[in-house]
Amino acid sequence: MLMTNEIRVGTAFMYEGSPLIVQKLLGQKGGRQGMVTNLRVQNIVTGSTMQLGLDAGEKFEEVDLVKKTVKLSYIDGNEYHFMDQETYDDIMLDKDYLGDNAGYISPDDDYEVSVTYYNDKPVGVVLPVNVTRTITYCEPGVKGDTSGKSTKPATLDTGMEVKVPLFCNTDDRIVIDTRDGSFVERAKD
Repeated sequence: MLMTNEIRVGTAFMYEGSPLIVQKLLGQKGGRQGMVTNLRVQNIVTGSTMQLGLDAGEKFEEVDLVKKTVKLSYIDGNEYHFMDQETYDDIMLDKDYLGDNAGYISPDDDYEVSVTYYNDKPVGVVLPVNVTRTITYCEPGVKGDTSGKSTKPATLDTGMEVKVPLFCNTDDRIVIDTRDGSFVERAKD
């Protein structure tokens, strides 16, 4: 059994008879009624997404998923083509199935990702915790800006927008946490 506090991005569980996979953690909210964890989940069978609030202490049945190691080969419109590292098969996933993960990967990367299968059907990917991306546009940094709590929006080379500290500039390489899209540090390469 799976408890609410053990649910992370990529976790699959049964909820009211439907297999769901977590696409994004939307936050937690505490109150008189107890802690509620808000999630964006996708129904594995139908592909529909919804927001879901789970009370702390609830128990869920885990869904058996099979994972295969793949690399992103190329992107064709909204279709992401991965190559299985063992069988060299082409695995195609729609951008909608990837959710926010689509903004973290590019065919130029050497990252190995795991494609998750449910009943022999690919349903999502699990990325490395940290990925390195290049900022293609952000407002210029001002001398004297430090690594405080102030942030600004920045567009990455994949088209995704993230919040970065004020000292970051265009063409900087940064490390992003794929679990929540937060800035970790400047890349050391």
